[in-house]
Amino acid sequence: MELYFAPLEGITGYLYRSAHNTFFHNTDKYFSPFIVPSISGTFKNKDLNDILPENNPGITLVPQLLTNNSKDFIQTSKKIKELGYQEINLNLGCPSGTVVSKNKGSGFLAKKEELDAFLYEIFSASVTKISIKTRIGKDKPEEFYDLIEIYNKYPIEELIIHPRVQKDFYKNQPNLHIFKDALGLSKNPVCYNGDIFTVEAYKKFIEEFPGVDKIMLGRGLISNPGLINEITNHKKLDKKLLKDFHDRIYEDYKAILFGDRNILFKMKEIWFYMINLFPDNEKYAKKIKKSERLYDYDKAVLGLFKEREIY
Repeated sequence: MELYFAPLEGITGYLYRSAHNTFFHNTDKYFSPFIVPSISGTFKNKDLNDILPENNPGITLVPQLLTNNSKDFIQTSKKIKELGYQEINLNLGCPSGTVVSKNKGSGFLAKKEELDAFLYEIFSASVTKISIKTRIGKDKPEEFYDLIEIYNKYPIEELIIHPRVQKDFYKNQPNLHIFKDALGLSKNPVCYNGDIFTVEAYKKFIEEFPGVDKIMLGRGLISNPGLINEITNHKKLDKKLLKDFHDRIYEDYKAILFGDRNILFKMKEIWFYMINLFPDNEKYAKKIKKSERLYDYDKAVLGLFKEREIY
């Protein structure tokens, strides 16, 4: 089984990935938060820093692009290839309203003719291998049957399927009926993504789909950074290891960001997910959320680690 780390905008940048790889070092692939390409192929400094090889040592990273313009995709792909990358991931899954309104991400799924033409152009250019992360449709699950016919025309490195439609966002249950059909219909390798938050959920999934050999973890892995260790090595997350992981990210953000507010914003995003590792966390979660100075944050986090055990 290959286990991947899905991208999450604002959280899983290179500092987070580097810390995660250092302390847990068992993720087969990391995917970068999406980059919006331009016709010139130039990058924003933030996006370039995130995928620079020197910022991702020892990591198998796949840069992800979000666009519906084939020329922009191709030009940016060339720049990414110059950095040494051999695979690029196309984001056809983002459900954000601002993205979808521009017919990008999962919004592109509703424009089947345009999507087909786009894929024809980028695969014809053959700059790098291309994997795709997709939802099963924009409005209705049945849209997937037309989409898979389009995908089957192209040599996709991996088809990563999150079996929800755009309007689901992250609500409702993943549509495993459609995913089962996808396994039978796809001519390309398939990877599953969606709602694997625990070892039990992982075991239940592989019991139902024993032929799947690639799974992408997202929010579940941010909530529990040691989840892959628990899956592969049956090793429960150690609280000291979690604290060391937290401290590494915290110190790295303090080194590059200016002002308490900017640092705290980043750390609070992580705690939105990670706080659930601790039972009876309401008091501590509130203190972390309300922290306006690093001093207050330090005190809240220290109290949490000192006074609460993880699940």
